[in-house]
Amino acid sequence: MRLIRRRWRFRAWRKGRELRPLMSRVQSIRHHDILAFAVLRNERIRLPYFLDYYRKLGVNHFLIVDNDSTDGSREWLAQQPDVSLWHTEASYKRARFGMDWLNGLLRRYGHGHWTLTVDPDEFFVYPFCDTRPLRALTDWLDSSAIRSFSAMLLDMYPKGPIDGEAYREGQDPFEIASWFDSGNYQIARDKIYGNLWIQGGPRARHFFQDAPARAPALNKIPLVKWHRNYVFASSTHMLLPRGLNLVYDEQGGEKASGCLLHAKFLDTFPAKAEEEMDRRQHYAASHEYRAYREGLSRQPELWCKWSEKYINWRQLEILGLMSKGNWA
Repeated sequence: MRLIRRRWRFRAWRKGRELRPLMSRVQSIRHHDILAFAVLRNERIRLPYFLDYYRKLGVNHFLIVDNDSTDGSREWLAQQPDVSLWHTEASYKRARFGMDWLNGLLRRYGHGHWTLTVDPDEFFVYPFCDTRPLRALTDWLDSSAIRSFSAMLLDMYPKGPIDGEAYREGQDPFEIASWFDSGNYQIARDKIYGNLWIQGGPRARHFFQDAPARAPALNKIPLVKWHRNYVFASSTHMLLPRGLNLVYDEQGGEKASGCLLHAKFLDTFPAKAEEEMDRRQHYAASHEYRAYREGLSRQPELWCKWSEKYINWRQLEILGLMSKGNWA
């Protein structure tokens, strides 16, 4: 594992040379700031709500890699006073789907900070997030000597065809995509890295019903008290050192955890899927996006009679999709 970690760190250093700083405001980062990291391409319509959501949650600074957007994302981000921005035209796939770029930025700027690594369509919810800022959670994690915090990716979708209602810039996406699967999840433990592997939900049910083992992973560890020697090994699914992946109680109890509400399935998604099919920059020659295209052509609606409408984090805790553990 140490050799693997060194390899990922070396790749992060090498691939970091592909990044060109467009707007660096890292000198404004303070010692106790909470930092958010992301890689994106052509997400302009999502960005106002995305940044506003995390600002209100308590993120102090955003460090973002723009992978050659053509929709104005780069120009808009450069104007934001709490964003440091890098640009690259290099291959997302050859940078391990952006993780080499992020590992490099995390190593350089994240050391000693609580860091939140998310996509522009992922929205972090945690116990008491309606009344307590993110700083309250990280202070509790610090006092409990906990370095990493997990969040299950929860796919959200509308009732009706996913392109049935147009998403507006700045709009809360969950005004449209307000439904989710409350069950239908499988959990296994990875024998090598020690992390939990979660699959299921609407993507397994709708797009991978004939090959559930190929359904996307839903386990994430987005919130980490970063150290320069850490690396993400595979997206934000797992980290090295392996101890960071122990985000569950091996004795059968419950550790605190959250969810990432996943606003992928809006009316913008079909065009995004076609673009990614053409670019072929995602895992396994974008087989996931091929499954999306085929599934949506067969049936454009993810909602079913077992779907549940989202209310708040307490609902997710009751359903067993997240836990407050011993944080009271």
